[in-house]
Amino acid sequence: MQPNQRLDALREAIQPHRQALLDHPLYRAIDQVAALRAFMEHHVFAVWDFMSLLKRLQTDLTSSAAPWLPPANPQAARFVNEIVLGEETDERPGGAAGAGYASHYDLYLTAMNACRADTAAVERLLELVRGGAPVREALHQLRDEGAIGQSVVAFVGATFDLVDHGSTHEVASAFTFGREDLLPDVFRQIVAGLNRDEGGLDDFEYYLSRHIELDEDHHGPMAERLVTSLCGDSDEHWREATQTAVATLQARLALWDAIASQIAAPQPV
Repeated sequence: MQPNQRLDALREAIQPHRQALLDHPLYRAIDQVAALRAFMEHHVFAVWDFMSLLKRLQTDLTSSAAPWLPPANPQAARFVNEIVLGEETDERPGGAAGAGYASHYDLYLTAMNACRADTAAVERLLELVRGGAPVREALHQLRDEGAIGQSVVAFVGATFDLVDHGSTHEVASAFTFGREDLLPDVFRQIVAGLNRDEGGLDDFEYYLSRHIELDEDHHGPMAERLVTSLCGDSDEHWREATQTAVATLQARLALWDAIASQIAAPQPV
């Protein structure tokens, strides 16, 4: 089977899970700013842990330590470094010359503050991690304190299971089909449902527009080529990549279910 055929087979295997996310009732529920706040207060953890998937790929595919060694796959290294540039130091609203740069995580926090969403839980997580706490330990502490619910612990925990133990092609598959390939269509659903009458959404819409532009036009197709390159002719690698993509989409679906329940009947998720 040719690489393109293998990629098509992977896409076919994940399509029902992908479609379940695109058809999720959560998007229809995000029609007022209060609902958007609830969404952002949980989705921000996925915005943060996305970067650890990316950094794992950067560690595997580029030479990021001294002494430097040339990358084994320059095309893969270029792709990863390009994504890091955009995700870690993107242009702020207004353009680079006037506004400077920020990570997409920081852009998201700015958007949360603009619509008065609570950033305390995720900032506390980063404070604990910065102080040396393992991610899972920090998550459990926040859950025990009532700051986050089990759905966030499960989602971020699944991400870090991959970061810590997954093979490079598995991490690339999760990154590609659970994040880069999926998010533009998901974000379109959110933008379409927003009621802008209450204001405070300009920063959020900027964040969404940047993701749609970068992921769909540039990063998404490059990420698929990366998965194809890493899996090569290995039946085992393609099987593992498919299983990982499905598991990643299922984890996202579980998070979406929990957030939808939170919006319908507010309680920790």
